Amino acid sequence: MTENFWLINSNRSSVKRFSKNNQNKDKFFEYMFIDSGRILGVLGKEPPLMTTREELKVDKARDEWRKLIAQGWRRTKPVWEDY
Repeated sequence: MTENFWLINSNRSSVKRFSKNNQNKDKFFEYMFIDSGRILGVLGKEPPLMTTREELKVDKARDEWRKLIAQGWRRTKPVWEDY
C-alpha cells in the first residue's frame, strides 16, 4: 500500500491526496500523483468526488504542497480509500 499525504482547504470543501507513483517507468525521476476531490455533504460520511489527477515530478509536487500550505490548506486524515 502506498503512503498518502492529505490536504484540505480552509473552508473544508476540497481535498488533495499526494501519493508516490510506484509504477513509474522513468529511471531518472520519481513522480507523485496529486488527486483532487470535492467534498459533497458531510466530511467523513461520504468519500469526496474525485475531480482531477495530476502526475508531477517529486520536486514539483513538493512545490505544490508548499504553495497550498501557504494558501491556508492544512493536513488532514485520509478521506477516501485506495481502489
